[in-house]
Amino acid sequence: MMLKPGTAIPIERITEKIYLIRSMKVMLDRDLASLYEVETRALKQAVRRNIERFPADFMFELTAAELRDWRSQFVTSKGDKMGLRHAPMAFTEQGVAMLSSVLRSRRAIQVNIQIMRAFTGLRRMLSGYEELKAKIEEMEAKYDQSFQVVFEAMKKLFEPEDPPKRRIGFTGEAVPGVAG
Repeated sequence: MMLKPGTAIPIERITEKIYLIRSMKVMLDRDLASLYEVETRALKQAVRRNIERFPADFMFELTAAELRDWRSQFVTSKGDKMGLRHAPMAFTEQGVAMLSSVLRSRRAIQVNIQIMRAFTGLRRMLSGYEELKAKIEEMEAKYDQSFQVVFEAMKKLFEPEDPPKRRIGFTGEAVPGVAG
């Protein structure tokens, strides 16, 4: 997707490309290459030529197990490889920032600004969630049992919701208008 110079990339397009791997928020080389409008091969080559700029907390390659876990999150018709011949490089926020010094183009600078804004927005959103949770726990300790029902209900809001399980098979109930 080619963007006109100076056109901002929608934050949603960037945030959907941020994954949690090794308990870190990262972006994969192929997604970054797409945003920068360069080939993944060229991005990896530029990183390898400047590898001293990318310590392990800036960039790492996914292990076979991590790659399997990442792939399992997606249903795709491309089968096993998903277009990947080599393990992807995963870049943390600092690694993405370092990419702008390696990929010296106007496009890289513009994209990096947008990516930094996306990471900042995610961090702000998550910190707000943690602050709210802490305040609720503080209130719970302060008030007596009469408010316990309210606090239990609020705690459930913070728990991930299990998807509803669909029943498979016949229920044994009669269908109206159909003779048995």
